[in-house]
Amino acid sequence: MIWLGIETSNVPLSIAVMNGDEVLAEEVMTTKVNHSVRAMSAVERVMAAAEVKPSDLDAIAVTEGPGSYTGVRIGVTIAKTLAWTLHVPLVGISSMRVMAANCWHHEGVVAVGFDARRDAVYSAAYFVENGVLNEVIEEQHRSFDEWLDALDALNVPILFVGPDRARYEERLRERLGDRFQWARGPFNTPRASLLIECAKERSISEDVHTFVPEYARMTEAEANLKKEENASCAKR
Repeated sequence: MIWLGIETSNVPLSIAVMNGDEVLAEEVMTTKVNHSVRAMSAVERVMAAAEVKPSDLDAIAVTEGPGSYTGVRIGVTIAKTLAWTLHVPLVGISSMRVMAANCWHHEGVVAVGFDARRDAVYSAAYFVENGVLNEVIEEQHRSFDEWLDALDALNVPILFVGPDRARYEERLRERLGDRFQWARGPFNTPRASLLIECAKERSISEDVHTFVPEYARMTEAEANLKKEENASCAKR
């Protein structure tokens, strides 16, 4: 079964093509360039390197968020368009689960956190055993202090993975002490091949017409609209 994986949820961009358990081609880029400029061309490049035509694809996997609103939207749009055009299944996977999958070889708790601004994080934690990720802290948008409290309550060693080490390391170490460890550099970049591996574990595909990104909180535009609606209601 030939899969195309599209990971655009944060600054790194990763595209992969796999046939069964074999990675035919994969590209990972970490430079800060708008995904709208390079995502589709990266898909074309990776498929060409894998010597796979669009008609050869059996399924498509995409990170559904949370993360960069623009990045998630671009990846989901490309994936939905291809899945609809090619009449193949589409599977959406949490970007936090994909990041945690970098540490599938670890035995114990793996925590993931993405900056969500205003001292908040998109965060989760998983217990990894024999390569299987089981959620122990729910994936959601929460304040950094709430995340710290949830992690501290686990009272076990925790391996952290994610792109925001410089932002969070000092506060995590101060609270968790020797229970804290951050994954090495390469493990903090999401890979589309691991996205595909996560998708293969899912038995249910998305409805292409109704599938939407999982932002974990309202976009700024939605929040502003809600404020306007509330203000309008208050005047009545």
